[in-house]
Amino acid sequence: MYNDIKLEKGLYNLSEKSFTSALEELDPSSAYCGTPMEKLDAFERQLKRFNIRIAGSDCDRVEKFFSSTETAVLFPEFVTRCIKKGFDETVLSSICAAQTVSGSSQYLGCVIDDSAEYKTSAEATVLPTTTVKESTTATVLSKYGRLINASYEAVRQQRLDVFGVMLRSIGVKLAVSVVKKAMSVLETGAETITVSSLTYDSLAELYGSFDCFNMNTVIASPEAASKIVAMEQLSDTSADADGKMILPFGSELVKTSAVTGNTIIGIDRNFALEFITSSNLVMETDKLIDRQLDQITVSITCGFRKITADAVKVLKIVEEE
Repeated sequence: MYNDIKLEKGLYNLSEKSFTSALEELDPSSAYCGTPMEKLDAFERQLKRFNIRIAGSDCDRVEKFFSSTETAVLFPEFVTRCIKKGFDETVLSSICAAQTVSGSSQYLGCVIDDSAEYKTSAEATVLPTTTVKESTTATVLSKYGRLINASYEAVRQQRLDVFGVMLRSIGVKLAVSVVKKAMSVLETGAETITVSSLTYDSLAELYGSFDCFNMNTVIASPEAASKIVAMEQLSDTSADADGKMILPFGSELVKTSAVTGNTIIGIDRNFALEFITSSNLVMETDKLIDRQLDQITVSITCGFRKITADAVKVLKIVEEE
């Protein structure tokens, strides 16, 4: 049971296993079905075991994690989860059709040659061919990271919920730098419509340029997004129950500073982009456990690959002088 597990640094260093995965093997969540703790994972059960409250009016402070050698082992996972939550709350979840884990820093995906026309075929004739083969060009994964410098004395009295928000903000900003690469991959080689100004008609033209696929996502800079929501045709439009802005033709408007102000990218998010990682967020766990918080690094190695070219279209605004 969760009360009997010995927490130690080695749980972070098991090959191809996260800290939570290692805990789950020792304390399977399946054993708690039908109990008050069935909705908790192995890490959350350890927080309960040591009465560490990370949210709410009676939230603990950072120093609670360091009340014993065992509770200190839980701190790196808390930090990682907070940063990852911020990372996952960004537009990545709205634009990626698939996520792949690669065993190296270069990734060779498949490419599809689908240029033959889809049409009826006479009896006994060869059917039009679609060819899927390995790409001749590898996607090179890049490392994105941040150095976090915060002494233990500076944060020990900080409430865990407030400290968690700070960490989430790091995750958000880290993800924005990653999204810039995604936008570059989507835009490169995409069919482009050039207009002199951003209007509802130009958005409708972008929507109409999709043939087999559906433009269910429109990606714009904050400046361009504000112009879109201010359009007269959107005066009766409001965000849905999840806070997403849905345009009249059914596309979700995604706002990100990773797109330049004069570019609007329309995609079918079910077919457009592959997110490739060689690892999850990487943290220097030993330093965190030992309260050596100065110069802690968090990083992720990742890249993007366009899966289906026809699922991406670009609207470029070139203002006349």
